[in-house]
Amino acid sequence: MANEENISKSKPEEMDIDEVEQNVEEDVEVQSNKITLLPGASEDGTAASFQILDEDHTLGNSLRYIIIKNPEVEYCGYSIPHPSEAKLNIRIQTYGGMTAVEALRKGLDDLVDICDHVEKKFSDVIAAGDYSTEEP
Repeated sequence: MANEENISKSKPEEMDIDEVEQNVEEDVEVQSNKITLLPGASEDGTAASFQILDEDHTLGNSLRYIIIKNPEVEYCGYSIPHPSEAKLNIRIQTYGGMTAVEALRKGLDDLVDICDHVEKKFSDVIAAGDYSTEEP
């Protein structure tokens, strides 16, 4: 998921955060058009909206929670525009210490770290065998 996103612009002539976008793309595997930067981003990059394809409330609520915990983030909200479309829109506004793209990237990385930690703890308990296999 987080290692396969591509932040692309839907209207390149309207956006002015090319450098930030290239830095994000340098160290990720690319899945074409997974994440799109929507029109209307601020010129300084501190506020932007993104659209993530093939995702729902599971990622939206988790990612919103992780991003809003970042002290540099002023606002983060998400919506599913229509239930029949697998699209997730997320809006991020920062105080200026980082760009919205950086906040999204940090949020995705933090969410992956949390999931890895939970998976490791679960695997450790299973490996230790300290659980009951009797069904209720």
